[in-house]
Order: sequence, then C-alpha cells, then structure tokens
Amino acid sequence: MKLRMETLRTIKYNTQTAVKMDKIAQKLGRPNRLVFAQMVDYFFRSKKDPLDINDELLKNTLLKQHKDYIGFIRTQENDLLIPIKREVDRMKGNQQDINNLLKELEKKSSTLSSGQHELLSAGKNYSSKLSNTDEVLKNILLRLSTGEQLKKQFHYILGTYIKCRDAFGMMTSAKEKEELVRITKNQIDLL
Repeated sequence: MKLRMETLRTIKYNTQTAVKMDKIAQKLGRPNRLVFAQMVDYFFRSKKDPLDINDELLKNTLLKQHKDYIGFIRTQENDLLIPIKREVDRMKGNQQDINNLLKELEKKSSTLSSGQHELLSAGKNYSSKLSNTDEVLKNILLRLSTGEQLKKQFHYILGTYIKCRDAFGMMTSAKEKEELVRITKNQIDLL
C-alpha cells in the first residue's frame, strides 16, 4: 500500500499578518491552513482582486444617493405639486362662482326692463359688478398663466431629475426608470 504524501509549501509573512490570520481562523473555528486554502479558493472562483475592497462601498454609496433622489422627488411632490393642485382647484371653484354670478346678473337685467328709472339704476349696478368681475377675471387669467409657467418649471425639474437619475442608473433597471418618468409626468400633467 502506497501512502500518498501531501506536498506542503510554505509562505512567509510578517507578524501583523500572522496575528490577523490567527484572529480570522479563531473566529471561524478552523485551522490556519484550511482558512488560507478557502481564501485562495474564494479569490480563484470569484476572480476578484483582493486589493479591490470598494465593491460594497460603491454599491452602498449608489443606493444611498438613489434614496436621496427619491426623497427629493417626494419632497417636491409634497411641497410644490400638491399645494399647486389645491390652488388650481380653488381657482376653478372661484371661476364657477363667477359664472354663476354672471348668470344671475343676466336674469336680473332682464327683469329690470319694466321701468326706465329702475333700468338706469340697475344698469349702474350691473356696470359696477361687471367691472369687479372683469378685475376678478383678469386675476384668474393671471393666476392661470402662472399655473402654466409652473407646469413648465416642473417639466424642467423633471428633465433635470431624469438626467441625474440616468447618471446613477447602474443599480436600477430601464423599466423602473421609465415607469418613474411616466408617473412623474402624469402627476405634473394633473396640475
């Protein structure tokens, strides 16, 4: 019977490395020789460079920045988009009130044709209310144009966000990026 002898080789290393090796082996509960062989296997199979320790740091940094951008978008939605939607709804309500007032004024003007004196006083009344209505309409038109400008600004913000997001696109799929773009544009168009 032949006994097969394992050929052993030696590697010399300094005391600091020996202390680290002993700590690793002790923590894992394995002999130094087995831990060393497993380390060699790991680096051989994974084809990783032992000097490149930044893989996890880079991934964590990218994930943190991605979360920061999502937080920024949510803040923009809460601070800008939702209040603008409320203001537009309020302006629609005011516009409806003005339409109702105009209809009411039309009804009153038709009933005031019974007498010239009543017609004259009603005409003055109607004129003053129309001038007030004209001012209100001008204010509404001004607010609506401001709303359009805000939409354009939010499209600009969205474009900037998309460019920034694409710079960090290694960790997210293209489908998720497009979905985020679609949802954000829909929210802006709902203003």
